[in-house]
Amino acid sequence: MNLKVRIKNPVFWLEIACSIIFPALASIGMRWSDVTSWKTLIEALNNALLNPVILASVFSSVLAALNDPTTKGFKDSASALTYQNPKEN
Repeated sequence: MNLKVRIKNPVFWLEIACSIIFPALASIGMRWSDVTSWKTLIEALNNALLNPVILASVFSSVLAALNDPTTKGFKDSASALTYQNPKEN
């Protein structure tokens, strides 16, 4: 997996953040509009750490963000492994 290139792509970080934050908020019945401070967000994330179902949801969402669905298994294509930066098109 070409993580060196993925970490340069802002969309990758957005997917990872959503994979963590949204299940944490849902686990305590919050909506995004309820998060009015960093303290509230951190408390929601801490509560999620105590819930094994939410941790499983976060784990599966992160795996989905990491996986390239155009290849067989959990890997990047041979051409994607040669990239030094995210492909422009």
